[in-house]
Amino acid sequence: MGLRGPKPKGKVAIKWSHDFAYAIGLLVSDGNLSSDGRHIIFTSKDLELAKKFQAALGISGHIGKKSSSTKAGKKYFVIQFSDVLFYNFLESIGLMPNKSKIIGEIIVPQKFYFDFLRGSFDGDGSFYSYFDPRWKSSFMFYLCFVSASKKHIDWLREETEYRTGVLGHITKAQLSSVYQLKYAKADTLKILKNMYYSDTVICLNRKRSKIEAALRIAEKRRTV
Repeated sequence: MGLRGPKPKGKVAIKWSHDFAYAIGLLVSDGNLSSDGRHIIFTSKDLELAKKFQAALGISGHIGKKSSSTKAGKKYFVIQFSDVLFYNFLESIGLMPNKSKIIGEIIVPQKFYFDFLRGSFDGDGSFYSYFDPRWKSSFMFYLCFVSASKKHIDWLREETEYRTGVLGHITKAQLSSVYQLKYAKADTLKILKNMYYSDTVICLNRKRSKIEAALRIAEKRRTV
C-alpha cells in the first residue's frame, strides 16, 4: 500500500455563514479566479471593503495597491492568495476565471441569500436618491445592482423576486457594457429590510450610512 501524504489545508474555512456568504457576494462582484487553478484575487477602491473581505473569510495578509489601467491616478486595493480547496469550492458554486460576461447562477443556501446580495451590492451596487421636480416634495430613491453578464443579472432578479415578491427593472445603455437591475422606492425598502436585518451585519459603512441618511429624509417628508 502506498504512503499517503497529509491532506492539503486551505487558508479559508469553507463553511456557510452570514459573513462567508457576504464574502462570496464580494467575490462575485469584485473578485477573480486566476487561470492557474489556485489563486483568488479581490480588488476594491475601498480599503475598508478589502479589510471586511478578509474579516468575513477569516484570513489575514498583505493588502496591496495597484493603479487603474483606465483611470489615471486611481488606486485600488488588492488581496491575492493561494488556496486550491477554496478555489475548487468557488468553481463548484458557479464562479470561474474571466467570469465577467459569462457568470450565471451562484449556488447560495437560501438562509444566506441576502448576506450574499449585500456583498454583491457593496462590491458593485449603488444607491441614489433625489427630489423629483415633477412632483412637489417627492423624494425618490433607487437600489441598483450591476453585472456585465445578462445571465447573472437575470438570476439576481429571479432570486430576489422569489424571496421578496418585487420584480425590479433591467436596463442597459446603448454604449454600456453592463446591465443594471434597478428597484424603485417601495421595492427598495423591502430588499433593504432583508439585506440589513441587523445593526451588526458586516457591510461597507459608507453605503449603509448613505442609505440611512436617505431613509431619514424620506421619513421626514412622510411625516410632514
